[in-house]
Amino acid sequence: MALVLFLIQVFIISISGAMQPGPVTATAITMGTRNRWAGSLLAVGHGIVEFPLMVLIILGLGTIFQKTSSQIIIGIAGGFALLYMAYGMFKTASHPVAVQAGARKDKPILAGIVLTVSNPYFLIWWATVGLGLAITATKFGLHAFALFAIVHWLVDLLWVTALSLASFHGTTLFGPKVQRRVMQVCAIAMLFFGLFFLYKAGVMLIA
Repeated sequence: MALVLFLIQVFIISISGAMQPGPVTATAITMGTRNRWAGSLLAVGHGIVEFPLMVLIILGLGTIFQKTSSQIIIGIAGGFALLYMAYGMFKTASHPVAVQAGARKDKPILAGIVLTVSNPYFLIWWATVGLGLAITATKFGLHAFALFAIVHWLVDLLWVTALSLASFHGTTLFGPKVQRRVMQVCAIAMLFFGLFFLYKAGVMLIA
């Protein structure tokens, strides 16, 4: 019973985090305009990074992410990565012909990996909140840790899949014009997150 209550807690905390607006949300929506399953593939890329990270966090990697120097480096690298992705979105949205062709060029699994690694708040979350949950899971045993990891990832999978499906069906109904507008909005969001990550890293650097 205690394990079931813990997994419910994991689900609630995970879904509150997954539903926060961020780079993965924006990418799931913009790639979803061209591929209904882009969100699922993004989650696969996310999981490729996240599952090994969960183990490494338990083994002590979390203390490294808590260091200011690590957060600055991750913030700067992540900020520039997001700015580059925002540029790509703006460029695609500005060329209607490329929008349709882009469906064959999207690499959502790779995007999921890049977005996960380049998001400083994802790493900080795992060094704090995630670490606490992971430690609690290990107290129930290795099977509980595995269930914890699966439940947490399934929340991400369901959420980004829902976003990409909604995006795909929306643009299918309303046409290429709406598709370009969706991409432009997501590009602006990506630009904002990139600049925000760089700003936070700059504040820590001069503090």
